[in-house]
Amino acid sequence: MSAPFLEVIDVFKSYFLNGKRIDVLRGVSVQIQQGELVSLIGASGSGKSTFLHVAGTLDAPAAGQMKFKGQSVFDMNDAQVAEFRNTKIGFVFQSHFLLPEFTAAENVAMPALVHREDRKAVLVRARELLERVGLGHRADHRPGELSGGESQRVALARALIMKPDLLLADEPTGNLDPSTGEGIHNLLREVNKDLGITAIVVTHNEVLAKSLPRRLRLKDGQVVDADTSGA
Repeated sequence: MSAPFLEVIDVFKSYFLNGKRIDVLRGVSVQIQQGELVSLIGASGSGKSTFLHVAGTLDAPAAGQMKFKGQSVFDMNDAQVAEFRNTKIGFVFQSHFLLPEFTAAENVAMPALVHREDRKAVLVRARELLERVGLGHRADHRPGELSGGESQRVALARALIMKPDLLLADEPTGNLDPSTGEGIHNLLREVNKDLGITAIVVTHNEVLAKSLPRRLRLKDGQVVDADTSGA
């Protein structure tokens, strides 16, 4: 039997605030299979973003393991973890973090350009991704000329430029109106279905959460199946 695509094993994470330790993740264990589209919900301050940061290797756990296709990620050295993060994981955050001095196409291309890929080929790929998210006609516009929904579509295209295996989205529609947000929700479903990318979406939006095939909840520092937790 093959190893799970992503396996988080007994992960703990704490922070200190004003000299007081706050235990956020308390023995989190969860398995995500390849190709799954999963929502992660929970009360404010429950640790959803912390979980995503650990899963995305932006932050290391205090204890526990994370395995990607059977390989323990945090046993790698710093350079290997950085390479893993840059090539295997795509991120979409609530704020799009686009660089204002660059065009939409250049923003999408940026991760690959930083990875020193051929500029001409990367920009072609960036424009193709912008077409996929419905913004081909805005490729040469700068972020200041884009709406919030358009900027988030650019951010999604940027997350896909390295052809990641895993997409992590942290409240991707939190700053958008319901109609615009629904468009982003549909794009996430399309990306999962058409490209086969495994995705975890942190959200407060119960409608979105319930529309995805699998729903998890962070509760009391642990991940539980939201549909069987009584929540």
